[in-house]
Amino acid sequence: MPVQTEVNSFVNFIYKPDYLQTNAGLKTISDVQLILKDIGITATNVDVVLDGGNVVKGIDSVILCDKVFKENPQYDERKLIKKLEEIFKVDRIIILPTHKSDFTGHADGLVRFVNDNTALINGYANEDRVFHLAVKIALNNAGLETIEMPYNPYNNSSNDDACGIYINYLEMDGFLIIPTFGIKEDNEAVQLMERLYPNKRVLTINSSEIARKGGILNCITWNIKV
Repeated sequence: MPVQTEVNSFVNFIYKPDYLQTNAGLKTISDVQLILKDIGITATNVDVVLDGGNVVKGIDSVILCDKVFKENPQYDERKLIKKLEEIFKVDRIIILPTHKSDFTGHADGLVRFVNDNTALINGYANEDRVFHLAVKIALNNAGLETIEMPYNPYNNSSNDDACGIYINYLEMDGFLIIPTFGIKEDNEAVQLMERLYPNKRVLTINSSEIARKGGILNCITWNIKV
């Protein structure tokens, strides 16, 4: 689906991820033009390959994983960043390293904005220290404070399983829906979000079955501002 850049402005990136080209079992690409026509939305087409899941948008910033460079070798990295700033109508693009276990290369599994000055990241205490620091340094260099969210995918049977990752929650006007997995970190995640979002109602839904396919609530939804 297209990415919303303003209330009445949508952008269609080229959706051609490598993981759908090599895995026939995952090869499900919707006819976006037909969907948009049916719901009455017009989107501008651009020549950049980018998944919506690799877009974490704030007011003046967009966070992407560095997989966007691999997907667009026709562009010099600096020129691609400049083009993306113009497309998204933001002051800056913040680039994070791609997690080695994430076959999608999506930023929405790594980080979310709390507000203009603060970002949530996974609690990578048991991860590779270099990766953990790289994520924090990239965000700190962009002027963002970071808060760590509970993170425990370590009992999963495969790297594709996203159970224990809470940062892929669904945010709506007045509500947050947090994935839960029947583990002790569930309560920690809910309590943290209730502190961070006192003006929103925090709900939960067991997401273990969805997560085993590699994505969670932000991955399977498309919500827009109207």
